[in-house]
Amino acid sequence: MTEKYPGTVLSARRRWLLLTVVSAGLLLITLDNSILYAALPTLVEDLGASSSEGLWIINAYPVVMAGLLLGSGTLGDRVGHRRMFLIGLVVFGVASLAASFSPTPEALIAARAFLAVGAAAMMPATLALIRITFDDERERNVAIAIWGSLAIVGSALGPIVSGLLLQSFWWGSVFLVNVPVVIAALVATLVLAPPNDADPGKRWDLVSSLLALVALVGLVIAIKETAKTDPAPLVIAAGALAAALGGWAFARRQSRLPYPLLDFAIFRNRAFLAGVLAAGFSMFAIAGIQLITTQRFQLVEGFTPLRAGLLVAAVALGALPTAMVGGASLHRVGLLPIVAGGLALSTVGSVLVLLNFDTHMGLLVTGLLIAGAGLGAAMSVASSAIMGNVPARRAGMASSVEEVSYEFGSLIAVALLGSLMTAVYTATLDLPAGVPDSARDSLDAALALAGEDNQALITAASDAFDGAYFAVMIVVTAVMAVGAVVTGLLLRRHGPGSALSTPTHH
Repeated sequence: MTEKYPGTVLSARRRWLLLTVVSAGLLLITLDNSILYAALPTLVEDLGASSSEGLWIINAYPVVMAGLLLGSGTLGDRVGHRRMFLIGLVVFGVASLAASFSPTPEALIAARAFLAVGAAAMMPATLALIRITFDDERERNVAIAIWGSLAIVGSALGPIVSGLLLQSFWWGSVFLVNVPVVIAALVATLVLAPPNDADPGKRWDLVSSLLALVALVGLVIAIKETAKTDPAPLVIAAGALAAALGGWAFARRQSRLPYPLLDFAIFRNRAFLAGVLAAGFSMFAIAGIQLITTQRFQLVEGFTPLRAGLLVAAVALGALPTAMVGGASLHRVGLLPIVAGGLALSTVGSVLVLLNFDTHMGLLVTGLLIAGAGLGAAMSVASSAIMGNVPARRAGMASSVEEVSYEFGSLIAVALLGSLMTAVYTATLDLPAGVPDSARDSLDAALALAGEDNQALITAASDAFDGAYFAVMIVVTAVMAVGAVVTGLLLRRHGPGSALSTPTHH
């Protein structure tokens, strides 16, 4: 069986092999989003990074990626998605080498930002290549479900891979592992991918990408500074102003461009909007749960990075079956029960985690599995809702919006929940007499000061961190509940399939 699409014919075997290659690219991208969660305590200690630098080492990647994604999707429409994927792979490989051998926290933050440039070039291309390769809607839904499930696998594998590597190698190995995968994907893409689908008539606007980046960086700075125990009002004001002005200038510029990076009219389609929100809500939950759980069980319970990574892998274990079933059954049951129902199920799982994280390991793992099952269902069809509700000529723009929603969810989770965790810990730590105030900076700092002798400080710091974990899980649970309600309202009139039966709903 063969399928035609612009300028070439692909056999069924070649289509599915190409899906494997672009999914491997996505696996790399999502792996690097989460690979530092379990490695962070080791990395912070070896590089001498502060808690703020530690969060920026993680956040530099999603901030820069989210800022560039809209532009890279439209640029892919112009220069061709095959070419963008290849360029992204090369940049990603070079940046991985730079990150591996970074001598300082600042150098690693810069390398992570460079890594994001490669990821931003690759990510929309992966989904756009699927969109133009798979013409049949049911086949495309299955392909996107596989693609989406690998996003979940990559996110879950990050802490496990870093845990395995850190048992035998230095922290730089968590980046060096990308290089052989990049080389294999480069060769496979050159052999399997269809001819480049460039459209020189499409315009690309660098200024719009930079304005989006300014808005996102400003937002993250404002969130991080607000959560500090001694925040600087000027820094908060500057961050908020940059976010507001960057966002306003971006939106105004889009309305005046003949070929905008983002046509806000596509959000009038309720199924499209529900897909975007579901992707963001899901990644917020996954990133938040993984970030705080891997740290808590290493620092409070004494887990190794590998054991902590295996614990949070329960989220992916729960997600994989529902992700596959969701994509395969979408044409029969529709978006509403899978998206809104999935987010509702994840809320139940989050409540179980919230109530049992420090008392019952079995119920904690059950909660992670249930949360993962709900998130897997929602994520598997969120991409189908987005890509199925735009014309093929908007594939690049739609895939960029989809990726931005994923990255924005991760970004806000790390910025907001990471800062909230630090703020609650600092505010609630009851320091024993004679302990320096620097123990309030982080649990890492308190444990270093305590050594093995000061049990009172270890207990007080662990209790404060558990209080912070509880507060963060309340936020995650509330966000999942809100997501279930909002997507349920948006999809209440939507029937089976990923696309609307009418062109748009206003």
